[in-house]
Amino acid sequence: MRTVLCFGDSNTHGTAAMADLTDLRRFDRAARWPNVMARRLGSGWDVIAEGQPGRNAVLDDPVEGVHKNGLRILPALLETHRPIDLVIVVLGTNDLKARFSLPASDIALGLERLVRVIAASEAGPNFRPPRVLLSAPVPIEEVGFLGDIFEGAAEKSRALPHLLAEVARRQGAGFIDLGRVAEVDPLDGIHLGAEGQAAVGTAMAEAVASLFNEEI
Repeated sequence: MRTVLCFGDSNTHGTAAMADLTDLRRFDRAARWPNVMARRLGSGWDVIAEGQPGRNAVLDDPVEGVHKNGLRILPALLETHRPIDLVIVVLGTNDLKARFSLPASDIALGLERLVRVIAASEAGPNFRPPRVLLSAPVPIEEVGFLGDIFEGAAEKSRALPHLLAEVARRQGAGFIDLGRVAEVDPLDGIHLGAEGQAAVGTAMAEAVASLFNEEI
């Protein structure tokens, strides 16, 4: 049995596109991409979904709270779920918020720091580090009520795949560009629709199987 930890944000959580801040709908468990991936991979895989709405890579959020900082929680999750064969990192979208004023290059460096934390851990089998699959998130659109929060972010989101592919190369990690398989829901420009969740889950399963030289 291999264990996969999916470390992500609201799209890993399964948050549906939001009409306003009080809209906290979530897709049914079976429709969320980690579970779509788990079904495709089969019974030999234990898939753990650790998706938190609003999670960013390495920064405390001055509006939503310090608990949104992925770097703070990652070491605890690695210990909690060890031994872990693979960590899938699916972050970067929330780092695009205007309140952080980060260029795409700094977002990529923040994600690289997370990869380095995983690589320095003993959370894998036989006290070795887990493998890493780094994901470039689906590019966003500045629409709906979230448009102001993500002002100026659409262009930055389209710069991330190239930068994150280079991070993966430097760190010896796997890489997948989710913008090649899915689009955001036009209601809020950030979250995936049901078709997007399914497409990401299918693509992730193929990428994971390829990393371990398995067929699905």
